[in-house]
Amino acid sequence: MSHFAGMEELLQDFLTEAGELLSDVDNKLVELEKRPDDKALLNDIFRGFHTIKGGAGFLNVNDLVELCHRTENLFDKLRTSELTLTPSIMDVIMLATGVVRTMFGSLSQAQLPDPADPALLKALDAVLAGQQAEFAALAAQKTETPSAQVEQPIANESSGPDWPALYQGITGAPSETSTVAQETVLAPEIAPAPFIAPLEMAPRAKAQPPAQQPAAKETTIRVDTSRLDMVLNLSGEIGLTKNRLTCLRANILQGKTDGDTLKALDEAVSHLDLLVGDLQNAVMKTRMQPIGRLFQKYPRLARDLARQLGKEVELVISGEETEIDKTMIEDLNDPLVHLVRNAVDHGVENTDERIAAGKPTKSLVRLTAMQAGDHIVLEIADDGKGMRPDTIRRKAVEKGLIDAEAANSLDDKQALNLIFLPGFSMKDQISDVSGRGVGMDVVRTNIQKLNGRIDINSTVGYGTTITISLPLTLAILPVLVVRLGDQPFAVPLSMVREIIPIKPAEIQRVSGRATMVVRDEVLPVRSLASLIGWPQEGMPSFGVLMQTTVTNFILAIDGFLGRDDVVIKPLHDIKPKGIAGATLSGDGLVVLVLDIEELLDMGAEETRASMFTA
Repeated sequence: MSHFAGMEELLQDFLTEAGELLSDVDNKLVELEKRPDDKALLNDIFRGFHTIKGGAGFLNVNDLVELCHRTENLFDKLRTSELTLTPSIMDVIMLATGVVRTMFGSLSQAQLPDPADPALLKALDAVLAGQQAEFAALAAQKTETPSAQVEQPIANESSGPDWPALYQGITGAPSETSTVAQETVLAPEIAPAPFIAPLEMAPRAKAQPPAQQPAAKETTIRVDTSRLDMVLNLSGEIGLTKNRLTCLRANILQGKTDGDTLKALDEAVSHLDLLVGDLQNAVMKTRMQPIGRLFQKYPRLARDLARQLGKEVELVISGEETEIDKTMIEDLNDPLVHLVRNAVDHGVENTDERIAAGKPTKSLVRLTAMQAGDHIVLEIADDGKGMRPDTIRRKAVEKGLIDAEAANSLDDKQALNLIFLPGFSMKDQISDVSGRGVGMDVVRTNIQKLNGRIDINSTVGYGTTITISLPLTLAILPVLVVRLGDQPFAVPLSMVREIIPIKPAEIQRVSGRATMVVRDEVLPVRSLASLIGWPQEGMPSFGVLMQTTVTNFILAIDGFLGRDDVVIKPLHDIKPKGIAGATLSGDGLVVLVLDIEELLDMGAEETRASMFTA
């Protein structure tokens, strides 16, 4: 029988609360490094860890309690000034909180976590006992840089620090490990596991670890009771209006069709329309959560990665109170992790380069959220060296991602978007931080899945800003309804720039492909009929100027029916390529919602030249 049998709900409550507390502790630890004498901050950290320990004790997770107890004692000595915070003490604290988070990972699968390595517990005891001299000297040792380890297999990245060597280094006990091993145990440059991704790391390496099922996405949500009260009140009003409509229907069926009855019917229908709209908005708000719950993970991430790379970086967060659909928050995590890591690794310069450029030694990376109309805008900006379009073009050609002719035809803005191509990387060597050419492609793919857009602006010498625009919710999608013959289709409004007329005389062929010039911009023309494999009947009358993450083009259509907000229903039994789902129009017609990115990737390589014969 499971240790947590009958306690599953309590366990989930603990993980939810303790996870937030631990993220808050991590953020405050990052702040504490800047203000080590801030007693109020230390008191907050102590109370957070004390609450985590209490919850673990209630669930009888003794190994977690033991680790939390020692770490809590360390915080207590710091807040009472029995100990003075040093970088080496902070390193041990960060390692301990990383192992606590790893234990949370085991608990999320209803498994008791493995005990913390005894050497880590002894290291905490050594700090509590005041054995700092040896510890500080060890942490200050200079070690080889990550670039020297580029041939190390990825699987070894999760092995964690050599805890026996660590403890022997602190206490002065003889060690069988090499001198290099002792010198590098605590240095973050060669211990990426606890510093980079404590959620995924194990406390120590294990031979052939058992396969674990991925943790299921959290399906619960915290809702303010005032929002539920609003839903309840609106539901009651809709019930009253329904009763009114039922009464009016009975009167009309009995032949009462005088002006007063029809006016009352019109008023009731209009009132119902307003109530349903308000109810829809109220329900949407119950799904909204502050994005700060996601952002709180990143200060620790940026801090640890900067230390690993030997850089001085501060992550500045704003707009944490901005709300976004709960279902989108988890899917945003991977893209934002990649972007924050790239800003620290690629974006900002090392200390020597910043001094030579006349910049402050500390780099600033800003993570901002704001609401703009019916969209959420996220910005990740750094004050680093910026990106050179010519260098990006050259790298893309060197890696065989595009040919030289295509690269030279791109303007600077389009060249920046080459970083989203699969396999693109600016690194000549692979490190345990980056260089494998997977990050930005993953970012683009995940943002597209959320019906969002991503844009890059960069100025050489001043930095790079990456902007992500997302819908407030995935439950309702704003679309433009277009027409091909008599069949309506919907395209995401987030991709639409404008609608323009198509005149045969304005169609030009470039390299055999149909194009149009719109305000000095040469854009390819793609027929919706050819994209979905339908025969084209006659000349398309309109074009929708579409903007995707990597290209702009004109979608040729027969007409358009207007803007709408739709609820997409998935097609479970059949899933045609290029179709995201379906919805119903007001007159009952089935409207297919197009997946533009998939349509472009599928196949319809180019617009049929015969379509645009004058």
